[in-house]
Amino acid sequence: MRVGIFGGTFDPVHLGHLILAEQARDQSRLDQVWFVPAPRPPQKDGQAITRFEVRVEMLTLAIAGHAAFRVEEIEKERTGPSYTVDTLRELHRRHPDKQFFLILGGDALADLPLWRDPVGILAQAGLLVMARPGTTLLSAEQLRQRLGTDIPLSLEVLHTPAIDIASRDLRQRVRQGRTIRYLVPSAVEAYIREKQLYFDRSA
Repeated sequence: MRVGIFGGTFDPVHLGHLILAEQARDQSRLDQVWFVPAPRPPQKDGQAITRFEVRVEMLTLAIAGHAAFRVEEIEKERTGPSYTVDTLRELHRRHPDKQFFLILGGDALADLPLWRDPVGILAQAGLLVMARPGTTLLSAEQLRQRLGTDIPLSLEVLHTPAIDIASRDLRQRVRQGRTIRYLVPSAVEAYIREKQLYFDRSA
């Protein structure tokens, strides 16, 4: 079974995330896409992040009705930072019959050499990378050169609609009392309103 792994903070999940996941599923003939929320992403260490359980609930609402999508809470009990190489290693241990593909944005691909044990990541998963307009992606050979390795790797470019939505901007919109309709699934919008997430409590 071919499984796409889509990691992130998802604070909150938005339509850009869902479009990328669906295009990865379709273009790369994935059987499933697993959304893997991170409790403590190392690149966001020290920043305030919405509770893990709340982000899982928003993801669950967002993907409801899609048989090929699921939320994977493998990092729920992790005490330290969430490193992709460790997550992939544990996923392989639990699901030895699955073939994993890491879904990334083009900016994340450029930063991959700076991640913990990038060669270990490439040994455990293929890469499905979203092409952004005006951005030049690293080729497989360029990535190997930057990492100083000749390890075989799988890198496929995904062509997706240009959807410029960022979770940090959505949080700011909510704080400012602006609309997020049609930027997040309607169920997620209702959940944010009900739970008063991201609202400016000092106002």
